[in-house]
Amino acid sequence: MSDRTALVLGATGGVGGAIAATLASRGWTVRGLARDPGKASAGWPSHRRPIDWVGGDAMSRGDVVKAAQGAAAIVHAVNPPGYRNWETLVLPMIDNSIAAARAAGGARIVLPGTIYNFDPATTPVIDAQSPQRPRTRKGRVRVELEQRMEDAATSGVPGLVVRAGDFFGADARSSWFGQVMAKSDGPLRRIIDPVRPGIGHAWAYLPDLAEAITQLMEMEDRLLPFERVQFAGFWDGNGTAMPAAIRGVVGRPDLPVRRFPWWIVSLLSPFGGFPREAAEIEPHWRFPVQLDNQRLVALLGEEPRTPIDVALRATLGMKAE
Repeated sequence: MSDRTALVLGATGGVGGAIAATLASRGWTVRGLARDPGKASAGWPSHRRPIDWVGGDAMSRGDVVKAAQGAAAIVHAVNPPGYRNWETLVLPMIDNSIAAARAAGGARIVLPGTIYNFDPATTPVIDAQSPQRPRTRKGRVRVELEQRMEDAATSGVPGLVVRAGDFFGADARSSWFGQVMAKSDGPLRRIIDPVRPGIGHAWAYLPDLAEAITQLMEMEDRLLPFERVQFAGFWDGNGTAMPAAIRGVVGRPDLPVRRFPWWIVSLLSPFGGFPREAAEIEPHWRFPVQLDNQRLVALLGEEPRTPIDVALRATLGMKAE
């Protein structure tokens, strides 16, 4: 097993790609699992250090085991294609990663975690000991996923969960920020704010999160067999700081801010699709939930933190005038 070799599942996605790129920039040997390695390689941004693409499917245990040979870590940042059949595919995929980590001699599984494991109405601050009482189907699956990782850690497969708020960043393609809040193919003309008025919300700048995860992976000797750490990110205490920062970056103090139409989502949710998925997580925008990063800071010394205006310029670079 190499101390500086990592297999990244989901490297073609926003989160997995950011972690893979950061690992490569810090001298790791990075393998990305992809069903079409040629396409994945062609789509890899030219400004990033190249990684090694290997053919395979995260749903195939044999593929994952083969790709993980000699790896010290498996970054599990994968989701079912198009999020279809999510509830039935997520757990088999983590089981495959656990089997591959075990076959590799005890590689650490690294999971970018979510806040959906928790009831936002009763958990205003999340730390490693916060009770996981999810309100959604996805949340219940995520709880079971983490439990399987924790169980595996007792038998030689260490795990690391790094939990963060909603992503933003140039590479955070499948995010509420990029797809709803600041969606535009040209100059930004409006902000569609999903945050309830007066409610705080936690945001995670993807390059900072990837840097934190990479640094944690590089201190294996200090990590517990199973670690849950929280990435605090950018905390908007009353839901107005993020829109104000966006206005400042684009130089438009009068940029309109519209409220996301949650009432329409609720009305359409019985018909399935996006409205149903969005309605499930609506409470996470209605209640403030902060992430306690004390353990992360104890390990790293400080949390990677890009100034919000710099982070937003990078995120909105193709949209801002």
